[in-house]
Amino acid sequence: MKQTLSTQRYSSPCGDLILASARDRLCLCDWSGKPCAGRNMRRLARLLDADFAERPSAVLEQARRQLDEYFAGARRTFGIRLLPVGTAFQLRVWDALLEIPYGETRTYKDIALRTGSPGGVRAVAQAIGANGISIIVPCHRVIGSNRSLTGFAGGLEAKAMLLETEGLGHFLPGK
Repeated sequence: MKQTLSTQRYSSPCGDLILASARDRLCLCDWSGKPCAGRNMRRLARLLDADFAERPSAVLEQARRQLDEYFAGARRTFGIRLLPVGTAFQLRVWDALLEIPYGETRTYKDIALRTGSPGGVRAVAQAIGANGISIIVPCHRVIGSNRSLTGFAGGLEAKAMLLETEGLGHFLPGK
């Protein structure tokens, strides 16, 4: 029997997001209108045998509140139960992202080493690109080996704003 995932829109300072929950866990915080959101929603629908309905849920309200606090500079960690949906490798990569502290960055190579895939930088980059719980699973904290901003599903401007929020403005061009 198909389950129904609750969805809501969230307007962040760096772009519109779509949030989704499955029962009492957040399974999506993605960039509305971007190709990544469509891919991630299709993956959720397929792997969770689910449909989507725009409606409130307690976990979505919790996510909205905690995102508001994050953008206001009052929250450094999130306390939301998550339901990441992906392959075993993707889950390992996303777990490594959760270990990156607020206000710090790691390179793709760092994540590859952390996940036991020292030669798998490209695979790590693809797994990071498939992260459907952006901001909360902090893929924005991953930068290039030359310390430059690199690809980001929400766009480099959004990535720069997130890094600025965390006091990492020195990574931004011209700073």
